[in-house]
Amino acid sequence: MSVAPVLLAVEDLTKSYGGVHAVCGVSFQLAAGEILALIGPNGAGKSTCFDMLNGQRKPDRGRVQLLGEDITARPPREVWRLGVGRTFQITATFPTMTVRENVQVALVSHAGATYNMWRSTPGFARAEAERLLELVGVGGYAERPCGELAYGDLKRLELAVALANQPRLLLMDEPTAGMAPRERIELMRLTARIAREQSIGVLFTEHDMDVVFEHADRILVLNRGELIAEGLPAEVRRDPQVRAIYLGEGLVYDARHQEGAGA
Repeated sequence: MSVAPVLLAVEDLTKSYGGVHAVCGVSFQLAAGEILALIGPNGAGKSTCFDMLNGQRKPDRGRVQLLGEDITARPPREVWRLGVGRTFQITATFPTMTVRENVQVALVSHAGATYNMWRSTPGFARAEAERLLELVGVGGYAERPCGELAYGDLKRLELAVALANQPRLLLMDEPTAGMAPRERIELMRLTARIAREQSIGVLFTEHDMDVVFEHADRILVLNRGELIAEGLPAEVRRDPQVRAIYLGEGLVYDARHQEGAGA
């Protein structure tokens, strides 16, 4: 059985604001096709870490490599074109444009045709946009204004937009925030299937522990900017420090999260 290549390598990533260490010496790796969860209490440094990975913030120290290429502190547009997609906790779409046009805008950008984006969009890569919409399950809404979509469908559209640059790495910041329980499960199952079929590495943050433990291959735990635990879900679940942090936030590890009956 072949071993998946290292897609993302993060080494000693550090960012401070004044005397506050938002991220302190974080190092980890992510393989192609792997789904890695980054969890931690509010203020743990998850969003700052994401912002440094896709170029929105410059680290004070450390290095980020994508398939061996140093992408540390490169501009977000350049990181996007190298194959890093991102979704956000709050969806960012063009509400007056159609669902299909939202994806076409991303395809225009990926093709480097931004100089004439608005004139070029209506006819550009229409078939590819429709393919992506079908892939994420909203193909039937292609002609509808984006502003008319239900929230769960907006999240699916955002995934289609993130896939428009044929990403090798997908960063997902709380992808199921604000969704109903069933929608959360369906979105993450869809994401996991696409990632494994296309060998896309996924790094996601999430507060819903059911989502994390069902879908993550491995879990990283941040607390006050430091990586305090890393491993398989079962290993992280048993970690006393992780349990103390989350029990303190009222997140209870009940019988569903134990290994076998009576554990």
